[in-house]
Amino acid sequence: MSAFQTLVWRNQALVLLDQTRLPGEVVYLECRQVETAAQAIEELVVRGAPAIGVAAAYGVVLGALEALEQERTLFRRHLQETVARLARTRPTAVNLFWALKQMEEVIAAGDGLDNRQLSDCLLAKAKAIHAEDEAICRRLGQHGAELLRDGFKILTHCNAGSLATAGYGTALGLIYAAQAQGKRIEVFADETRPLLQGSRLTAWELQQQGVAVTVICDNMAAVVMRQAPIDCVIVGADRIAANGDVANKIGTYGVAVLARAHQIPFYVAAPISTLDLSLAQGAQIPIEERRPEEVSQGFGRTTAPAGVGIYNPAFDVTPSELVTAIISEQGIARPPFAAALSQWGGRGSAG
Repeated sequence: MSAFQTLVWRNQALVLLDQTRLPGEVVYLECRQVETAAQAIEELVVRGAPAIGVAAAYGVVLGALEALEQERTLFRRHLQETVARLARTRPTAVNLFWALKQMEEVIAAGDGLDNRQLSDCLLAKAKAIHAEDEAICRRLGQHGAELLRDGFKILTHCNAGSLATAGYGTALGLIYAAQAQGKRIEVFADETRPLLQGSRLTAWELQQQGVAVTVICDNMAAVVMRQAPIDCVIVGADRIAANGDVANKIGTYGVAVLARAHQIPFYVAAPISTLDLSLAQGAQIPIEERRPEEVSQGFGRTTAPAGVGIYNPAFDVTPSELVTAIISEQGIARPPFAAALSQWGGRGSAG
C-alpha cells in the first residue's frame, strides 16, 4: 500500500526510514549494531509504539549477530545485555516491552540450540512480529472504518499511521480503510509540538496516500472544531491502562477535553499489544521526559531565553471518561472499558 517502507530487514541489517529528516528528505538508516538501533529509537529515527516494538525485535537479532562467534555463555550474556539496552530506550511505549518479552521467550526456549540456530529463531520471531503488526493494523482499520461516513472531517494529533507501525497504521489505518471503501475523508492534522510529528509526518504520509489534509497549529484545534465542523477525533496510543486511560503524545489530553466540550466523538485506535493490564489506571503509566533543547532550540533555532526552565514530557494521559471508543484488531470497545479490555488482554496483551 505505502509508497515508502518504515522499516525493513535487509542483508542482515535493520533499515529504517529516518523520520527526523522528513518531510524534506527521504533517507534510510542502516543499523548493523545494537547501539545504532537503540539510538535510532531514542532519537526518533523510528517512532510510534508498534514500530518501536518491531524495531526492538530486530535489534535483538542484531545483538545475536554481533556475538555469533563468541563462546555460548558470552553469546547468551550479550543477548541479555542487548535486551536490557533496548528496554532503556523509550519507557512509555509498552509495545517495546511486549516485543522484547517475546524475544526473551525465544531465547529461553532455545536453551539447547547453538548460536547460529538461536539467531535464526530470533530472526524468524522478529519477522513474525513484523508481519503480525501489519495484519493487526489492517484488521483494526476495517473495524474502525465502520465509524466513519463519507464526507467526514477528522482531526488527529501526532502520527499514528504507516510511519508509526510496520506499514499500515492505527489511527490513520481507519482513514485508509475508509478511503478504500470509497469514502471521502478530510483530515486536519495538529502540528504536534515540539517535534511537529503532525505537520512533518502525518501530513506527508497522508499526501502520499492521496488523502486531503490540512495542517493546523495545536492551539487552533478548538476553533477548527467549532468552525469546520469536525466529525470526530482519532488518535493512537502508546499505552492503555486496564480502566481505559490512554497515554499518547503530549497534547492529546487537551484535544480530548476540547472534543468533549464540542460534543465530538474521541476515538483511540491501538492494537491490543498496547494494553497494559498490570496498571489499574493511567496515573501509573511512566511518562518519558525528553531533552529541554527540543523546546528551547527546536530545529536549530533558539526560541526561549537561555537558562529558563523547560518542562518537556513526551506524553500525557487522557482519562477514560473522555474516550468515546477504543478500536483494536478485536473490535470496538465502549465505556466502561475494563471488561472489554480484560477480554482483549486475555488474547495477547502486554499486561
